[in-house]
Amino acid sequence: QAQLVESGGGLVQPGGSLRLSCAASGVTLDYYCIGWFRQAPGKEREGVACISNSDGRANYADSVKGRFTFSQDNAKNTVYLQMNSLKPDDTAVYFCAAKLGVRCPTPTAYDLWGQGTQVTVSS
Repeated sequence: QAQLVESGGGLVQPGGSLRLSCAASGVTLDYYCIGWFRQAPGKEREGVACISNSDGRANYADSVKGRFTFSQDNAKNTVYLQMNSLKPDDTAVYFCAAKLGVRCPTPTAYDLWGQGTQVTVSS
């Protein structure tokens, strides 16, 4: 059964860092575009970053550019989101998602989602 499992969330003070992991089973991420999303209470889910398997280039939302870094380890079938200089506005449940293809799709096109991991940025 195809599955994505996020981990690495937690409580961190403003300015701190967290590294989120998204481990895949039942699928080989080499063949997928992968995205990170987040959803805060009372807010709509928003895209954070995505990476394509065509060139490995990552795209970032303006709100996280320069602070978040998307990487992948094909040998471990895992992708990561390094989050630095965290702000209270980054507080949300973070999800990874995957879609078979070579380029980042529209958010609604992702058909495999993880359960999410909570990130709380607070003093």
